[in-house]
Amino acid sequence: MSPTKVIAIPVLGRHVVNAYLLLGRRPVIVDAGTPGSGRLIHDRVTAHGVDPKDVSLIVVTHGHVDHFGSAAELSRLTGAPIAGHVADLGTYRAGRVSEPYRPIGVFGHLFARSSRVRESTEPFDPTVLIRGETRLADFGVQARIMPTPGHTPGSVSVLTDDGDLVAGDLVATPFLGLVKGRPANPPFHDDRLGNLASLREMLALRPTRIHVGHGAPLDPDRVGRWAAQEQRRLDRLVTRGRLHAADGGSRRPGDS
Repeated sequence: MSPTKVIAIPVLGRHVVNAYLLLGRRPVIVDAGTPGSGRLIHDRVTAHGVDPKDVSLIVVTHGHVDHFGSAAELSRLTGAPIAGHVADLGTYRAGRVSEPYRPIGVFGHLFARSSRVRESTEPFDPTVLIRGETRLADFGVQARIMPTPGHTPGSVSVLTDDGDLVAGDLVATPFLGLVKGRPANPPFHDDRLGNLASLREMLALRPTRIHVGHGAPLDPDRVGRWAAQEQRRLDRLVTRGRLHAADGGSRRPGDS
């Protein structure tokens, strides 16, 4: 099978919200953008010379509405089934996030007040229910879905055999992609310690490039250095009692 090519599909701004097109024997779409962006993604897939009806699968990386917002619409437009992890199934079926967000830093706390994070969309049931590592060869690409819980319980990433990691919100760039090249946390994580453990597990697989939901691609070595610093910082917060490992890395008010 031919190598898998990863193409960013901007949904909002140049890098503020990204979906991705994976090209192999058949195309696969990763993430479905914000509500109402299905036609935009469909048309941008077409602009890359791909017939959207050839799309074999839509992989949703996690249960936040800026990543699954147009999954049902895009599935109708392409005829492709949707893959999502069982741990985020309740969110997909509800079409919205019902649990409180756990913001990170000043930007996260400000962003948590936005009505956009509470936006609802058309619900769906994933046809392909992910429970563990899942090969995508049957869908036409040399890649595998990897569970990477922490950002949400059902977060997943897609790792191609060529080393491209499509990471959803496992890591981001500052201010939803507005600062190029620098790793950062997204505005929220359900479990900061768990997410960091997932990120370090993916880095141990030696990816060649990291494609994120918010921002331009990141260099894995730079992400690795950032992750080590973040681990030391979170360990200090745990030691001081300001971050609680027992309940998913939640913080006391005011911690960043």
